[in-house]
Amino acid sequence: MDLDAVALDRSLQELAQVFPEVKVSSHQVDVSKESEVIALIHQVTETSGTIDLFCGNAGIGTALGLDAPNQVWQSTLDVNLMAHVYAARALMPAWLDRGRGYYLLTASAAGLLTNLGDAPYSVSKHGAVALAEWMSITYGDRGIGVSCLCPQGVRTPLLFPEMKASVAPDSDSASAPEDAVALAVVRAQRILEPSEVAESVVNALATEQFLILPHEEVAAYEQARASNRERWLSAMRRLQAQISGG
Repeated sequence: MDLDAVALDRSLQELAQVFPEVKVSSHQVDVSKESEVIALIHQVTETSGTIDLFCGNAGIGTALGLDAPNQVWQSTLDVNLMAHVYAARALMPAWLDRGRGYYLLTASAAGLLTNLGDAPYSVSKHGAVALAEWMSITYGDRGIGVSCLCPQGVRTPLLFPEMKASVAPDSDSASAPEDAVALAVVRAQRILEPSEVAESVVNALATEQFLILPHEEVAAYEQARASNRERWLSAMRRLQAQISGG
């Protein structure tokens, strides 16, 4: 499932090569539109049977602050938060009827902490974490599993636009807004490969662990934030100044 048709086709080919014995289907979907999310879930259910595990991974960044236009705020909230609401709302009735189902919500460490230089992203990811917590509390005793994935930097097109399949090899992506955020992330933290994050997810799902932190240090950061908010804010301001060269 992807909005980018080129990336979708590439992923399908890669999966077919690695897992030739597994039946894989692809679906071009704009997760910011509830009608498309509902249609996807209905189509997959009709063709492949009940969905046991749904992984909501879509996400976008802006590299903008309060100056972000309203449309940018809305589109970021639609993809990073409301897409999960749409999917969970469509899945939950059937899951509750049979007493089982699992939702893996990909949020971000920014949903526990913040993302320097990207207000819409930070706000939307905090909302995503809150949604995952609410679903776990509300449905956890009714057979529904929920895990919330909160990585820091991962080597994906979200941070590195030049990795997008739809970007021509000779195109100039250095001016893309995401690059400013990517630079800050690279300077401030270690970047994991997607395979490393996937391994963390598989291990966590096996034990139905709620919070998945591929960057283990995020747990300490979250504790520091909760134990002394003023000190954490001061430290983040210093980090922001250091990254920006101030």
